Formats: sequence, C-alpha cells, structure tokens
Amino acid sequence: MAFDAFTKKRLEKILDNYIDKKIPEHLKAEFKIIYKFRGNTVTLSQDRPAYMSGHRVELPIAQFRYDEGLWKVYWKDSKDKWHFVEDIKPIGDFEKQLKMIEKDEYGYMWM
Repeated sequence: MAFDAFTKKRLEKILDNYIDKKIPEHLKAEFKIIYKFRGNTVTLSQDRPAYMSGHRVELPIAQFRYDEGLWKVYWKDSKDKWHFVEDIKPIGDFEKQLKMIEKDEYGYMWM
C-alpha cells in the first residue's frame, strides 16, 4: 500500500532537510542524494560522477520499509538484493531511522 499524500509530503520534508545538511555546499553541484517512493518503501541513493568522464552513476544507500507501524532499514548487496539490517532495531519514527544510518558502525550504508 502506498503512503497517503500527507505522509508522503511529511517524509519528503524530512528527506529534503536531511539531504540539504548532508552534502557540503561546495559539492552540491557534483553529488546528489535522491529518494524514491514505491509502495511502503523509501529508497535513498547517491547520484555521483562515474569513472568515465561525462557519465553519472546511482549508488543505493539504504531502503526504509514501513511494515506494521515500524520502519525497517535494509542495505543492498552487489547482486542487487536488499537485506534487513539486524543491527538497527525497527521503530515507528522515520526521522530517527534516517539518523541511524549516520551511525552506521558496520559499513552497510556509506562508503
């Protein structure tokens, strides 16, 4: 089931604020963080220059799935399969889950 318009707008505001603070001003033209909604999931990716000049690549960072009132965090492996991050406990607060990927001590999300 997809998010209702109010919930989606609230999530967009949280994500836009997060992205605005995440990338330093002098790198915003080159690096971007994008998000996509699909059903009850929000996928966060990084859009950056590829090794080949003039090309860009989209790298997945994390996927948040809303299930039974809780946000669960997933990471993507090199075979494009998403895995539940057992070290991040599912909670009902999306903004707190977004902050948890910043504390990623296990290297699932940010390189």
